[in-house]
Amino acid sequence: MTPIELSRSTFLRACDGRLGRAPLCSAAAARIILPAMMYVTLLVLAAILIALLFDLASSDMVFGAALVVLLFAGVISPDEALAGFANKGMITVGLLFIVSQAVQNTGVFQTIADRFLKGGRGTTRLAPLMLRIMAPVTLLSAFLNNTPIVTIFTPVVRRWAVGRGLAPGKFLIPLSYAAIFGGVSTLIGTSTNLVVHGLALDAGLAGFGFFELARIGVPITLIGYLYLTVVGPRLLPGNRDLMDRVDTNPREYFMEMSVEATSPLVGKTIHAAGLRNIAGIYLTDIERDASHIGPVGPDEVLHAGDRLLFVGKTDSVSSVVSVPGLAPVDQEQLATDSRTVANRLVEVVVSHTSPAIGRTIKEYNFRSVYNASVIAVSRNGARVEGRLGDVRLQAGDTLVLLAQASFGKRWRDSQHFYLISRLEQLTPEARGKGWLALTVVAAMVLLAAVGQHLPPLGGAGGAGHRPDMFYAAAGAAFLLLLTRVIRPAAARNAIRWDVLITIAAAFGVSKALMNSGLAHAVANGLVGAMSPFGVIGALIAVYLATTVFTELITNNAAAALMFPIALATAERVGSSPMTFLVAVAVAASASFATPIGYQTNLIVQGAGGYRFSDFVRIGLPLNVLVGAVALTAIVLWYGV
Repeated sequence: MTPIELSRSTFLRACDGRLGRAPLCSAAAARIILPAMMYVTLLVLAAILIALLFDLASSDMVFGAALVVLLFAGVISPDEALAGFANKGMITVGLLFIVSQAVQNTGVFQTIADRFLKGGRGTTRLAPLMLRIMAPVTLLSAFLNNTPIVTIFTPVVRRWAVGRGLAPGKFLIPLSYAAIFGGVSTLIGTSTNLVVHGLALDAGLAGFGFFELARIGVPITLIGYLYLTVVGPRLLPGNRDLMDRVDTNPREYFMEMSVEATSPLVGKTIHAAGLRNIAGIYLTDIERDASHIGPVGPDEVLHAGDRLLFVGKTDSVSSVVSVPGLAPVDQEQLATDSRTVANRLVEVVVSHTSPAIGRTIKEYNFRSVYNASVIAVSRNGARVEGRLGDVRLQAGDTLVLLAQASFGKRWRDSQHFYLISRLEQLTPEARGKGWLALTVVAAMVLLAAVGQHLPPLGGAGGAGHRPDMFYAAAGAAFLLLLTRVIRPAAARNAIRWDVLITIAAAFGVSKALMNSGLAHAVANGLVGAMSPFGVIGALIAVYLATTVFTELITNNAAAALMFPIALATAERVGSSPMTFLVAVAVAASASFATPIGYQTNLIVQGAGGYRFSDFVRIGLPLNVLVGAVALTAIVLWYGV
């Protein structure tokens, strides 16, 4: 059947179910309505890609808006629009956020990181040291959310590397890639696998077994390790990160002045003294009688002997020195004071969900919102120059903040940014319950792995449901809440609602691609273009298209958009749907060539001082290598 014939059949069945024998349900009406539906869906899809590519809005808003448009255009029904919000795969992702946060609360990630990095003292060879870092991260990421794992390992690895006289840039990209390797190895390794699994169940397919993807993930991990340990030491840059530059060269960022006893500024507010509007310079901290005042408000009154800490462009120092009544602190004293200041520095990476994205630091009123001052901003591995207040923040920006001691505890679980330094100073909320949490996770994995072989739960005559990943995740979250490894408020905060909304809405968009015939049309195009290479050519085309999507937008979005195309392509070439769906799941997660394709890449970008080109140089060959291994393994295991 042609794409239009398939879509006409689907349209007539759905229309008959909704409207009965209405005139609009005729075959003649279908010939008019279906092309219009296809064009509407195509325009919506183009708008989604443009909005995500240029960061015009967050992914949940983009897909939510697309869902509404498709609903009013009649491409999908209300039931189809809402189906994603009741999908087991989507809800399982939400439950696993709670489980991962509970394990993080125990401090067990920190303990594992410290223990693995204590060894290997007798060697300076990069290859074995990389393996020492990557192995535990890959193992943990196969069963838990990899974002907190990478967030916690990042400062530990960086401090460990500096202590050994090695560049952190040699290890942080391998750290992120190791998390991706683990993610593609199990059903719960990444939310993308659960997205494809949930869509498959909705389509009447069996979905993935818990360790089914390990047949592809393990070969990928092995080839990835080999590539990074052989080629990585030469390709990975030996960068100093932004925090290291702040620590070792404070005068590039800090200027300290003292208020003289006879200064005309004594008794004046900061605003009245004109210290709020100095070009390129910000007053961030006042030291008074061994105490610190900061962030500094405009109504703070100056006292004799106050020491004022300015940050920003050092070439604007003359503007500060020329202020009557201020005297510069000598170089030696500044070096001493900067070590005290360093204890209050915190480094964060702006997340995709931050409300500050697209706004300047001044517009967002950063100091008031977070009670912290921005000392420096790094983007694509380079410090952003110019007046700090005028810097328009982007996802992935690394900020060095001068903050109060309570900052880490208050904001460490925020979805506004990822804290990638000083986390080791924070006391875990559920300390002493690490083994309990790991036992619950192990039980969850065991139940998910063997659940299909257990008797059905509920239902007469064996008509109930066998426990699957949804049951396992729900039980694990319940036990962790019951044993107070995580508290209800923390559990609610742990859920990434933006991710869940994106997934749920993407399910509706995916259905629209099927209903309109667009998925079949694209599948026809792919099959036609790769016809000289047969079924394997079509499989390669689906894998490559998914890879391109995930590097440009987000992995979950790429998986949801490619799912109906993969399904239609499998149908068109007469191959098993699971062959193509495994290819989509793996390609959507195996993102190495850009920092925006996967959130762990975004976390390490600023921490390692990497440029965008570093990911392309190191990750693009790895994308090709992993793709070749993955496709070979898929063909061997699933056939074509």
